[in-house]
Amino acid sequence: MAWVYLVIAGIFEVIWAMGLKYSHGFTKLYPSLITLGGMVISFYLLSLATKTLPIGTAYAIWTGIGALGAVLLGIFLFNEPVNALRIVFLCLLLAGILGLKLTSV
Repeated sequence: MAWVYLVIAGIFEVIWAMGLKYSHGFTKLYPSLITLGGMVISFYLLSLATKTLPIGTAYAIWTGIGALGAVLLGIFLFNEPVNALRIVFLCLLLAGILGLKLTSV
């Protein structure tokens, strides 16, 4: 169950990261509330996952999911640049996330 908590925590990290962009520095109410709610849920689920999983593994995977998701949504929602080198590094990030998962107890 810890892995499920961790993946969902990572998804909520992406949600709050995107919320930061839409909140315009916490000047817009609803995006700000979504951002803060996403933060609380994300941290709570991460804390549940770390009851069982090693903190280094859980934290690295959590931030990796957040980074990967934020970059991909940035590309699709905000027309951020896409180039071959950026794709290579995204693949390396994904490989790191999967590698940590596969080598964890």
